[in-house]
Amino acid sequence: MPDTTLPSVLVEAARRVIEANRAAGKTVAVAESCTGGLVSAALTEIPGSSDVFLAGFVTYSNEAKLGVLGVSLDVLETFGAVSIAVAWGMARGALERADADTAVAITGIAGPDGGSDKKPVGTVVFARAQKGGDAQDVTADAHEFGDLGRGGIRLQAALVALELLMPGASVPVP
Repeated sequence: MPDTTLPSVLVEAARRVIEANRAAGKTVAVAESCTGGLVSAALTEIPGSSDVFLAGFVTYSNEAKLGVLGVSLDVLETFGAVSIAVAWGMARGALERADADTAVAITGIAGPDGGSDKKPVGTVVFARAQKGGDAQDVTADAHEFGDLGRGGIRLQAALVALELLMPGASVPVP
């Protein structure tokens, strides 16, 4: 077991992502909100990951989503931060800014507060963008993890995001 404070299931998922993308000659980037850099941390646990993992953007606030990733203010105000439209904007922004082959975005409500009837705690939205893909072809979906506790939601969201970084992966998530 490597010297890490991260859960072994997360590090092993990251190892698979790095190895598979390296074998495919592909690069990846992530845009994280509710996971707060957990996916990036897992990817960088793998020695030599820098030839695959180009950038991680932790855009926790709406201001960061706007300024760092270029998500539209109209989209944020219309749909809210936890939406397919915002996740897609985050993924496209990460893809363009990192010049990666694939980018995955994660935005959600990890709790314990912040949920609503329409978007309860445990709601996480994922988006996957690919270089050369049609910007109008939205590849995103929401997933309801339920109230697994803040740590549980963040871990499950990070694991799904890592699966989406695998070459040939697709959204919707399981």
